[in-house]
Amino acid sequence: MTLDPRALLADLVKLPSVNPMGRTDVPANLAYEGRVTDYLEGHLRALGVPYERQQVASGRDNLVARYVPPGAPPFSVIWEAHQDTVPVDGMVIDPFAARVDGDRLYGRGACDVKAGIATMLTAFARLVHEKPAGSAAVVLAFTVDEEHTFLGVQHLMASGVRADCAVVAEPTGLEVVRAHKGVVRWAIETPGVACHSSRPERGVNAIYRMGRLLTRIDEYATALRGRPADPLLGPPTLSVGMIQGGASPNTVPDYCRIEIDRRLIPGESPAAAVADVTAFLRAAPEIDFPFTVVEPKLACPPLPPDGSEELTARLGRAIDAVAGSHRVAAVPYGTDASTIAAAGVPAVVFGPGDIAQAHTKDEWIDLPEVERAVEVLYRFACGK
Repeated sequence: MTLDPRALLADLVKLPSVNPMGRTDVPANLAYEGRVTDYLEGHLRALGVPYERQQVASGRDNLVARYVPPGAPPFSVIWEAHQDTVPVDGMVIDPFAARVDGDRLYGRGACDVKAGIATMLTAFARLVHEKPAGSAAVVLAFTVDEEHTFLGVQHLMASGVRADCAVVAEPTGLEVVRAHKGVVRWAIETPGVACHSSRPERGVNAIYRMGRLLTRIDEYATALRGRPADPLLGPPTLSVGMIQGGASPNTVPDYCRIEIDRRLIPGESPAAAVADVTAFLRAAPEIDFPFTVVEPKLACPPLPPDGSEELTARLGRAIDAVAGSHRVAAVPYGTDASTIAAAGVPAVVFGPGDIAQAHTKDEWIDLPEVERAVEVLYRFACGK
């Protein structure tokens, strides 16, 4: 059974798998990965390979399939891609039409990362169909919730799935990404006492309190950028991306909340990063009021380059055979690769598409590049 990656990709884009990312206003017919999971399961069933569904949350399942080659495999590899996409707010194209214009296919998830799913499933199906001698054993994993809290890949690794190495699908322009920053996101809340705004002295303004905290956080973020930088990834960073508070203009607010995004470099941990900011704020003499640090809702470790040298070289040779040359890169965003690497499986990131097109209002993917990515993965598994 051979598969057409273009047709696969079009089918996948037409199936909404929007990650609500904590929102409650995403329509049920667009939310979560179930439609994509069912579609992919049908292909795995038709291939006749052993597979399983791993329930991660209600209605949200990982899919894990295995290819066992004839004879002893020279190595084993996990091919992993996430099924979810970001929401579709602000898109100027039909997000689920999978419109093709020349060599481009447009739609939400076309670049991030349904092209990666189509690439990996097509290469996997080719291995199953052709059974080339001397090929690797492949664990094909399609996970959930990468775009928000990384629950899918965390569940995958906790289930005991392992291999000698891993390739994680993200839009890298057929480059090998061997290192990336990690991220931890959490909230801080300040309390106050509400009253009518005509007599503000009778209340305690939670937004004013948060303003004092924000001044100190800004100082911390500036100092953080001056810390020793990673030679590949640069310095750690921190940004406050959201603020909420107040009930009406004529009410002194009794509540304010900010959400913080902290990017990690190798050697840093999510817990230590949160603790460091918290200690800095509590030591400030002008912060003489209570505040609450909310447990992080997202934590993704950084991906260090150490341990993936052989994998990087092997994948690079396969890229060279197809594209003529390749680059090895480090990037500031996070992926599932770091969770896999933290479980003891050397991992890199690879796939068709440009990260600049991910999450955009007119997201698209170059179809010939998708086809080249299929050939790269097949050659990689065959050791060519």
